[in-house]
Amino acid sequence: MTVIAGTVAALICVMLSILIVVGLRGRATDYERNKAASSALRIAYEVDRRRVQGALTAPEDVVVQLLNDRRAVVAGTERALDGPPIARFHPAEPNIYADRVLCPPAGLDRCMWVLALRVYRQGGDWVIYAATPTIPWYVSPGLLMFLISTSLLVTLLVCLRAWGTVDRTLARVDAIRAELAEITASRSGRRVTVPENQDEIRWLAEAVNATLDRLDSALGRQRTFTSDASHDLRSPITAARAQIEEALLFPDNVDWPQTGRAVLQSLERLQAIVIDLLQLARLDAGAWQGTEMIDLGALVTIEVARSDRTKRIVPHLQEGVTVRGDRLRLVRLLTNLLDNAERHADTRVDITVRREGDAGVLEVQDDGAGVAEQDRELVFQRFARLKAGKERDAGGTGLGLPIAREIARLHGGTLTIEDSDRGARFVLRIPRSVPKINDHPK
Repeated sequence: MTVIAGTVAALICVMLSILIVVGLRGRATDYERNKAASSALRIAYEVDRRRVQGALTAPEDVVVQLLNDRRAVVAGTERALDGPPIARFHPAEPNIYADRVLCPPAGLDRCMWVLALRVYRQGGDWVIYAATPTIPWYVSPGLLMFLISTSLLVTLLVCLRAWGTVDRTLARVDAIRAELAEITASRSGRRVTVPENQDEIRWLAEAVNATLDRLDSALGRQRTFTSDASHDLRSPITAARAQIEEALLFPDNVDWPQTGRAVLQSLERLQAIVIDLLQLARLDAGAWQGTEMIDLGALVTIEVARSDRTKRIVPHLQEGVTVRGDRLRLVRLLTNLLDNAERHADTRVDITVRREGDAGVLEVQDDGAGVAEQDRELVFQRFARLKAGKERDAGGTGLGLPIAREIARLHGGTLTIEDSDRGARFVLRIPRSVPKINDHPK
């Protein structure tokens, strides 16, 4: 940043210096030529009034010569009086003056701007030459040194200012970096210091703290999930181990078929938990096979027809409600909702499919006790089971509804519990046309 700022300042100084030199050179050139022209006009006025001969006076650095009709020098300034004519050109007949740059004029030693002025005399026209030095491109050494010194000083000040500003800015960024480096999984409650200034660094610190809040929340959910998963996996393993150990202590008094059935039941619960965990892992990884257009009404009809339920299933299906998604995952979602509704229903479960704007809606409602409003989000947490659910089915895993919501989310939809006159009413909304599931943000 300092190099860039210094380079920009140097370029600006160079451009301004060029403009100053060009402007001053033009004004200096005009000034010098006006001095020479004024001297020539003054001599022409004197020639018209009296006889001019010998030495002439002129401003400093201006050389003047007066030539008669025979082109002989009859008067001039000190350096031009005894020398040859300083120029050979003459004004053309229609004109009374002409000018040229000669390098150098005769008898002189540097480039000069020479003005030739025709003066009318009765015996023949006379010519006055007035010469002044040309102005160099840098005008004067003093001006050039002043511009160079000023440009260097301005560039240096800009570099120092840029260095200080960037250093102060990066110091705050470095403080945030140092605080972030000290935050670990075991010390995740820390937050970076938010600067007082309302600038981008403050917004960066606030964004970092918000990200740390989300990471802490995710870390807490991960720890809770790990603890719950460990507990739920340990329970069937412990039960099976206790049964086997008890049977081995008294092998002759054990009903081995009954023990085998009990162990098998524990293994089935263990297998159900592992399958659900694998399903959640696949959903978290976005492992999809592809999408297709799916008729929700037809999907519900097929799944209800091929599954045996202990409660009455009543469908209310609107035709032509199609969504884009993964068929196997949507079947799993529907199965999980039906299993949950069947577990809590008294006599019947209603399934509704309808179109709602640009979304397809699937509702599953039972006629049971329902879910209290404060528990409507709790049931979607992994391994979370309400007391009523444990009483009705002690072998549940607490992963069915979280899996269903995750499938809905990855389809760009939502799964919520909404108000109903009786029982729990689960409502799934999926856009009828969504991007590829693989590209959906997690």
